[in-house]
Amino acid sequence: MIRAIFGVVLVAAAVGVAVFFADHPGRVAIVWQGWQIETSVSVLAAAAILAALATGLVFSILSLIVDGPRRLLRARREWRRRAGYRALARGMVAVAAGEVQEARRYAKRADLLLADPPLTLLLSAQAAQLDGDEGAAEKFFTAMLERPETEFLGLRGLLNQALRAGDRSTALRLVERAMALRPGTRWVALSRFDLETREGRWEAARQTLAKAAKRRLIAPERARHHRGVILYELSCAALAGGDQRRAIALAAESRALTEDLATPAAHHARLLLRQRRLGRAAKAVDRAWRTAPHPDLALVYGAIHEGEPPLTRVESFERLAAQNPTARESRLVLAEAALDAQLWGEARRHLKDALATGATPRVCLLMARLEEAEHGELGPVREWLDRAVGAMPDPRYVCASCGRESLDWRSLCPHCGAFDALSWRTPAWAVASGNLPVSTETRAAPEIASPPREQPVATSTGLAPTLEEAKNHPLASPR
Repeated sequence: MIRAIFGVVLVAAAVGVAVFFADHPGRVAIVWQGWQIETSVSVLAAAAILAALATGLVFSILSLIVDGPRRLLRARREWRRRAGYRALARGMVAVAAGEVQEARRYAKRADLLLADPPLTLLLSAQAAQLDGDEGAAEKFFTAMLERPETEFLGLRGLLNQALRAGDRSTALRLVERAMALRPGTRWVALSRFDLETREGRWEAARQTLAKAAKRRLIAPERARHHRGVILYELSCAALAGGDQRRAIALAAESRALTEDLATPAAHHARLLLRQRRLGRAAKAVDRAWRTAPHPDLALVYGAIHEGEPPLTRVESFERLAAQNPTARESRLVLAEAALDAQLWGEARRHLKDALATGATPRVCLLMARLEEAEHGELGPVREWLDRAVGAMPDPRYVCASCGRESLDWRSLCPHCGAFDALSWRTPAWAVASGNLPVSTETRAAPEIASPPREQPVATSTGLAPTLEEAKNHPLASPR
């Protein structure tokens, strides 16, 4: 609209000028070097305009001749840039689709057109990885380290390669460099922490965890639990180094931070027992029993009260069970103490309470022991032993990362090496089969499918186990 108005105004002005010169023609005379030119003003104005147009045309032609190569180069560079980024985008799509040859072709084309910018290095590395050429991928990732804008991406690529190769020392060196570049990146902090724990560098892991928790890269409750497990490992290291005082202090702090785990509490109680501080050791077990009743704690508690008469031991275990009277483990330790004291009625009562929440191999074996000790009849003993073979499994430590099982707790899963992933619970395959007890003592963890169920009691004949084999089974008695 504005251009149309401007055009109308311009035409009107030209018409006005033409009419003015037509009404006032005038005469112009030019004398120069013996030459004399006479004409009207309108003709002179028209000649001046034509001369100006001719001059402009000549200037444009000369400018085109002079600047033509430069403009051609600029246009060619722009075309190469557009074509290069188009090839880069298609190469990324090919990587996502798993098309190896197409990804490599577009990577080469993008590298040729874009003169090796950072993104082409990344595409080339990804294409090499997709083709299984780890050597070429490492070369591209290493080249990315030389550019500040791609150094972090190169470190991540090399770190992933080192982790796949199992080279933890190289991976730790790379993740420390990445941590220096971007300390607030969550995956960097967690990768460093994971590598330090797998390498057993507990003091370094403790510091890394503190920094990650401060930056809120890890949930506070999870950080608290991880710290407790690390303190347990540091306590074990202090004990191995002969510093029992520091070992006890670290163990006490670990027990307070990992209330759902029995092993740190049992470790603390054992250290106190070694120094003959029986009262404090018993109190440590009592506190742990409230939140994590476990056979290991019962084992330590039995050592604390070793040498007491059987009836006195029953009273001691009654005090322990009173810390968590509804727990299945409380009924079992009372049954075992009653069996040792030959209190058959008490033992049977506690075992029936345990059976009400589900029959497990351990309960069945204790019932077989009771039948043999009280009546000496092999028929009921054999029935309980047969029932133990197909009973619902007792709780054990299950890894939340790989789902595999372990009878012993460790800070690192013995199968996959995951840190602080073991929890005491009924295996997931038993839950899936519907053989879940009414109440279990367990720390919440993802239910991950585990390997096929194994028979809880091995026998030499392949049939029902003998009573002596059953007694020697690790699940038969915690003490």
